[in-house]
Amino acid sequence: MIRYPGIRILIIGLMVLGCNQLSESKDLTATKNSTVVSSDKEEIQKLIRQVLVWQESKNTIDLLPVLADNKDSIYIGFDLEKHKTNLGKLRETNFFAGEFIENYNQIILTLDRKMKNKEFDNWLVGDLPPFIFANDVNPWCLCQDVPYDKPNPWESVEVKFISFEKGKAVLTWTWGNSKWSKDFKYKVQVCKEGGRWKIIYLQGFDYLESTRKDGL
Repeated sequence: MIRYPGIRILIIGLMVLGCNQLSESKDLTATKNSTVVSSDKEEIQKLIRQVLVWQESKNTIDLLPVLADNKDSIYIGFDLEKHKTNLGKLRETNFFAGEFIENYNQIILTLDRKMKNKEFDNWLVGDLPPFIFANDVNPWCLCQDVPYDKPNPWESVEVKFISFEKGKAVLTWTWGNSKWSKDFKYKVQVCKEGGRWKIIYLQGFDYLESTRKDGL
């Protein structure tokens, strides 16, 4: 029991001060975390836009580096040397995590194997592929056209986060406020690799869907 009122008042004062400092510390931590998350989300949106600009540039990759027969009438498989060059280009961009690059690698290797094993119908030169991947739509956006009402349509892309955890996020992107956004969403997954956000999954590069025979 504390007999001296002055000491009791001092202790109570210190306790109140400590509680206030703890509360301020929590507020500062919450503010800092909120700022970090906001910064990360801005970086991720910038990444999505950069990828979409890049895929339309001269530095992009040939998604289907196919080989034709000696009569140049039927595609018989893929040029795996050009494919290796594609993988190198993907790494050099610093846009893509290793998981995405390996997924694309497996898509091409699987399609190559299936073509050589006659698991697809003959693919005549000039015709659409007999599989889903890059078949009449651009897998980077699952689209044939882009909004013509925008001077730079890729800059109008807006992202919406489905989940956001430390070092990983799931999101969709649309064409912002454009009428093109109606009933359109493109799913993406990203992760932090080597200190920066990178893409690990794009809906247009889904392995199972991409390697499926067209028409099934």
